[in-house]
This record gives sequence, structure tokens and C-alpha cells, in this order.
Amino acid sequence: MVMALFGREREIAQVESLVAQIPEQGDALVIRGEAGIGKSALLAVALDRARALGFATAVASGVQSETHLPFAGLHQLIQPMLETAAELPVAQREALLNAFGMGDGQAPQPFLIALAVLNLLGEAAAAEPLLVVVEDLQWLDRPTTDVLAFVTRRLRSEPIGMLLAVREGYATTLDDIGLPELSLGTLDPSAAGELLDSQPAKLSAGVRWRVLAEAAGNPLALVELPIALDREPGPPSGEFLPLTARLERSFATRLAELSRRTRMLLLACAANDGHDLREALTAAGTVTGTELLLADLAPAVDLGLVTLHERSIRFRHPLVRSAIYQKAGLLDRQVIHLALADVHTPDPDRRAWHRAAALDHPDDSVAADLEQVALRARQRGALTVAVTALRRAAELSEHVADRAMRLLRTAELAFELGRGELITELLALTDPALLGEPERARLAWLNEMREEGRNEGPQRVRRLIVTAEERERAGDRALARNFVRAAAMRCWWRDPGAELRHRVIALAERLAAHDDDPELLVALATAAPVERAGELIGRLTRLRETRLDGAMARLLGVAASTIGAHELSAAFLDHSISELRAQGRLGVLAQSLTSQMLNQLLGGDWPSAMLVAEECERLTRETQQPRWQSAALSILAALAGLRGDVSRGLELAAQSERVLGSVTIASNIAQAQYARGLIALCAGRHATAFGHLWRVFDPRDTAYHPIWGSWTISELAEAAVTAEHRDLARTALAELEVMGHQTPSPYLHVGLRHARAVLADDADAEGLFKTALDADLTSWPTARARLLLAHGLWLRRQRRIVEARDPLRAARDACDKLGLLAWGEKARQELRAAGEGSHQRVPSSAERLTPQELHIAKLAAGGLSNREIGQQLYLSHRTVGTHLHHAFRKLGIASRGQLRDVL
Repeated sequence: MVMALFGREREIAQVESLVAQIPEQGDALVIRGEAGIGKSALLAVALDRARALGFATAVASGVQSETHLPFAGLHQLIQPMLETAAELPVAQREALLNAFGMGDGQAPQPFLIALAVLNLLGEAAAAEPLLVVVEDLQWLDRPTTDVLAFVTRRLRSEPIGMLLAVREGYATTLDDIGLPELSLGTLDPSAAGELLDSQPAKLSAGVRWRVLAEAAGNPLALVELPIALDREPGPPSGEFLPLTARLERSFATRLAELSRRTRMLLLACAANDGHDLREALTAAGTVTGTELLLADLAPAVDLGLVTLHERSIRFRHPLVRSAIYQKAGLLDRQVIHLALADVHTPDPDRRAWHRAAALDHPDDSVAADLEQVALRARQRGALTVAVTALRRAAELSEHVADRAMRLLRTAELAFELGRGELITELLALTDPALLGEPERARLAWLNEMREEGRNEGPQRVRRLIVTAEERERAGDRALARNFVRAAAMRCWWRDPGAELRHRVIALAERLAAHDDDPELLVALATAAPVERAGELIGRLTRLRETRLDGAMARLLGVAASTIGAHELSAAFLDHSISELRAQGRLGVLAQSLTSQMLNQLLGGDWPSAMLVAEECERLTRETQQPRWQSAALSILAALAGLRGDVSRGLELAAQSERVLGSVTIASNIAQAQYARGLIALCAGRHATAFGHLWRVFDPRDTAYHPIWGSWTISELAEAAVTAEHRDLARTALAELEVMGHQTPSPYLHVGLRHARAVLADDADAEGLFKTALDADLTSWPTARARLLLAHGLWLRRQRRIVEARDPLRAARDACDKLGLLAWGEKARQELRAAGEGSHQRVPSSAERLTPQELHIAKLAAGGLSNREIGQQLYLSHRTVGTHLHHAFRKLGIASRGQLRDVL
């Protein structure tokens, strides 16, 4: 029964507008409101409209008893489309089938599952526009909502609309991804009165007033309360109840009219985590000791509590289901769950959950079954379900030591999920005294990871070293290496002093699997980026052609980047990124992209840096990695500054700092200050630029970071225009000269040569500029362009006007080619002051495209098909086609064959 929609004209118009625009542009809308407010009725309007337009529809509904079944909601949604799964790329097809327990059992990558779903929906929508409707989103299993979050971000180029209804007060994974929302409020008094008067019951004026007051504009209450009042003996009670509880009670009062057979059958349906009515009939029959038939449900149908659909049952409203379950006594609920456990004997997961629901005391056999549920859920890529199962197993453990062990393993799974708040809660429940020494070490590791953002300096590094040494003595070398890696990373964040760094290095070398172990090399690079740089460059160069796993190649790329060998780093990261894309490991892929965009920024490949940074920011946001997202936003801010877009750059820099929050990781803070300094420098605000950049060099500041300082010295030198600032910059330069004697770091020496010339006295500057410009800057085109500009500026200030024109002209042309709009304009200004005009810069073809359009166009120019591009970028091939269409129009071309020439 669909209630009439009174007073919802605006809301109906909004959902019908979304449906109508599906063929031109996909979109998603979250409909939020309290129980009974009319979400289902509004969804029914949308479905009727879509079907009237000849659209396809796909529907799923969350059920509270199914939240522990991994991908149950997703299977419900796409089951009709599974017959086309054979057309998916092999990796996607296998991941999806594994998620449904239909594959080979190998652990799938969640993002491959999500991409498979996007492609299945897209193929269905290619035949006819598709409306996806999801009801009671708050009760879908978490793996399903994660997939929906992925899909909704990618609908704009698909003929797919998605409506997602969620009850007010429930948090979901879709809350923070920026989807538009429609909040359903209560009906105004006029509409409420119309709805009430449209009901069959004839109410006296007093009762009518009471219903309107208690319903408070809630449509379901306006329909149900008159029925409840009609069944109440005597005058209306003045008892106050919250509306939801009042509605539940109004549904529950009808149960008293039913036989025990019917009540037990309804309870079995409410408690079951499946939709097959035969399962409920069997379980209820076991409890009542009699064979039950469909006819036993007829009285409940007559009372409007449920409706029948072939061999499945649908409750009048989720509150009916909860009322039936809550009204039943504890003993009845327990025996029904035990009966359902027997019914589900062929399905060990569902059997285990029902056995657990029947218990109000510890039971080791059920706890052991739930451990196996967690293992299978993890193999299917449903970590959230695994966490829930293992936590319940801990609660049901008969022995406190077993309980502590299971809580620890639950916390480890929560760490894999990145659920910091849950890790904190679980660790608080875990008594270290009940654990053995190895488990206490694992507990310490989790605490270390949970508090990763806290930077306590030397004492924290010392504690990590001691723990690593203890694990080494105990023979647990793998865990010892984890602690060493954490200690080395903290050395990167903040120098703890030579003595502790040397201890970290000694431990890393002692524990390494072999001399070229990537984990060893990244530990050496982060703990001793200056002292060991020369040796590391040699070792990394030898490994350059070695084929490695994508994650291991990423570590080598990070090691090379950390010591300033950015060109060498790029070679490892190219391989890492390619392999991680193919594997669908988007979390680690995002980290590889973070290092790659830094290489491209410092190396002067602005178009590529922009592409990588845009993708990196999107993926780090989707995979919930705020530290890495902050880094991507800082790079995007710096790139905006280089293009002369000051307001956008400052907005991105502020966003970078907001994402990082209270985490005190110096490398991230330094990166944000670098971006702010670069923005100000490009805008000609030298004093402001110096203030931001100096923070990276000031040991008293949270942004202090010697390696970032070594990469920033040229910007600091250019910002130092006052005498005071020049003195400070020369002090920083002198300290870096010492570093330069210890390390061959390529980018450090590029910066040192630049800073020497810019900060030199006039008598020495000429020779230093010549030395800097004579160096091999092939890999550093931006550094060369800026050096030419600085040389031209110096010559003009020396009143050597004619001589200044050549370097200024060369700087202008180089900046134009590189897309350094702010510095290109500065070169034009200086040329005008030197008596020479310049043509306005003509934007390149690539600059007319958005970053994603450019990325796709470059891949298409390289010969990849739309499907291959979609697999690389985690987009559907139709979205790729849409972006290419826009790119062709902007570039004034008609075919893929023209892309390479234009770009």
C-alpha cells in the first residue's frame, strides 16, 4: 500500500527532475528523514516515473538482520545483471564472483569489485536509462555501501540515476562524499489534516486533534495512530512516548489478535537474514511443533502488517519488523534463532550468526564458528564484516585470555580498515596482562600505528628501537622490522639526533632479508637521507631494471625521492603505478602517486604533476588516507600558484591543513608551507613568501624539516629581498653547504647553485650565475627557467640592460612552454623594463582541457582503447568516451588519430 502524498509537491518535483535528466546526465540523491516520514512513498513515485518513461530499474532494500552478511545488499541489487558478468574484464569478474562466494576464494580487491559493479550498471544503462533505488541504506552491509559510494562518484557521464533513502540519525559511508541531499521534513498542518481526513476511520474532533498532535506531521503516524486508537479499550491514554516507539507499539498491539502459530511465523520472518519464506516456515514449524502453511500468514496480511510476494514476505514498514521482534519474549527469540540456525546448516556463516543471536552467555564453540566467519569474510574482501564477527567472537569467549586475543585480532583487522576510532575502543577493552609477550608486542605496534600523527621526538624513537630489539631477541624478525620502519619514518618527520638514527640504521641492516631489501633501503633513506645518499643512489641505480612487485617498487621510489634523486625515483614509481593499477590496490597506488607528483613538481613536468595530483587527491580521499591527501592538496596548491591563480592556491593550501588536522608530521606541514611560500613568491609578495618558507628552516617550528629545506633553498633565496631576510637565507645556505659536502643529492645541488648566485654579493654573482647555468640542467627545466629569470633580473639591476634581454627572453619562452604563467608574466614585465615588448602567451592545446580530460586524451593518444583507459583510471568506458568527446570539441579535432599531433 502506497500512502497518498500530501504536501510533497516540491519533493516530488525534485525526484522527478532527477529521473527526467538521467538520459543526459547521471546523478545521485540521498533522501533523509525520520521513520515514517514518507521516504518509501517518494521512492515509489520515482520508480513509477522511471517505468513510465521506459527506463530500467534496479532496487535494493537494507534489512537490519542482514547487516552482517557481506555484499548481501549488493547481490540483491545486481543479481538480475549477473548473467552479463562474463563480459567483464577477467580481474573484475573474478573479484565480483569472489565477493558473492561464487569464485575461487582468493581475496579480491574492493575497488575491483566496485569497478565491476559500475561496469555492470553501465552496460544495463546502455540499453535503456537506469534508475537505481536503495531503501533503508542505513541497514545495508558496509561492503555494499562502500561500493555504492564508489559508484555514486562516477555517475555524471552515465545514464544512471540513484536514489538512496536513509533514516535520520544513522551514519553511513556516503555521508562525507558530497552527495546532494533531500531532507524530508514533517507535513505542514494543512497537509497533515488532509492526509488524516483521507483515511477510512471517522474520528471525533477530540481524537482527531490528539492524532494530529501526536503524529506531529509524520505521514505514517497519521495513517497508523487512528487504527491503534480504534483498538485501544477505554478512553485515550495520556502516556507520552517518542513517536517511533508509539508507532512500534501501535503495530505490536495488532499481534495480540493473532494465533501463536502466526506470531511465531512472523517472528521467524523478522529474525531471518534471508528472504525465502520457506526458511521461516520451517523454523517456526520446528518451534511450534506443527507444520505451518502460507495460510497461517493470512491474518497478518489482513491486519496490514505484511504483504506476500510469491515466495517472499515484505513487512508493511521496518517498524513492523522491529515491533514483532521486540514484542516477542527473550525465550521466543532465542528458540527461533536456534531453529533458524538448523535451517541454515548448509550455510555456515548464517548458521553461526543465528547461534550467536540465541546466546546470552559465553560459548566457545559459537565463538570458534564466528572466527571462521571472520576468516571467510576477509577472504571475500569484507573486512567490516570480519571485524564484527571477530568482535562478537571475543564477547562469547569463555576464557578471558581467548577474549583478549580475539580483541587484539579484531583491532588488527580494524587497522587494515583504517578505523582509528574503533581501534582505540578495542584496545581499551584489551588487557595486556592477559596476553603473551608476542601479543603484547603486536598490541604495542597497533598503538604505534594508532598514534602515528603524534610526534614525541627522540623518546618515541628510542621506545621503538627498544621494542624492535626485544622482538629481534624473541625471534620475531617480521614484527621487529615493522618497529624499525616506524622508527625510521619518525626520523624523517623529526631528527632525533645522530645516536638514535645510527641505532635505527644498525637495526635495519641487521634485520634485512638481504642487502637490496626495499624495506631496508627505504629505512636507510628516511633515517639517513644525507649520510647514506651516495651509497643509496648506487644501489638503487643497480636495481633500476629489476622486476619487482608494485608495492616493493613503490618503496624503492620513495627511497630515491627521499634522497633527492627524483629522476631515479620516477623509474621505480612508473612500474609500481602500472602494476598497482592492474591489481586494483588503490590505497597503495595513491601513495605511489603522492611520491610521483612530487618528482614531477620538482622536475618541472607541470602537466603530468597536475594529472597525477588530481588523481592522487581523489584516490586518497576515497581510500581515507588524510596524510597522503594533505600532500596531494599541497602540490595542487603549489601548481595553482605557479599558474598565477592565487586565490585557488590559498584555498587548496588551507584545505591541505584542514585535512591534516592536529597531526604534527613535519614533512606534511613543511610541504604546505612550501606551497604557501611559492604562491606568495609567484604573486610578488616576497616578505610573505619568506615568512612561510622560513618556517621550514627554523628548528623551533613544527614545519622544520632539513630535507624539505634542501629542496626549498632556491625559493627562500629569491624571497629574501630585505637585508634581514638575506642574512637569514645566507645562514640557511651555509648550513646546507655542509649537507652538500655529505650527499650527492641531485636536487640539493641544483638548489645550492641557484641560491649561491641569488644571494651573492654583486662582485661574486656573475661567476656564480655562470657556474649554475653551465651545469647540466636537462632534467630540471623549471630550475633552468627560473635561473635564467634570476640572472636577467640581476643584470637589469646592474643596469646592463642589453645583456639582460637574452636571459629574460629565454626565461619567458621557457616559462611559457612549461606553463609557468606567473613567472612567464614576470619575465615579460622585466623585458618591458629592459625596453623590449613581448607577444601575449598563446595557451597550449593541453591547457584547454580539464586534468581528467587531458589524462584520458594522453592515454588515448598512446593507443589505449576506452575500456583499457577505464580500467586504468577506475572509470567506466562510457565515462571515458564522454571525456574524450569533450576533449575533441575543445581541441577542434574529430578523431583519436589527431590527438598525438595536437598534444
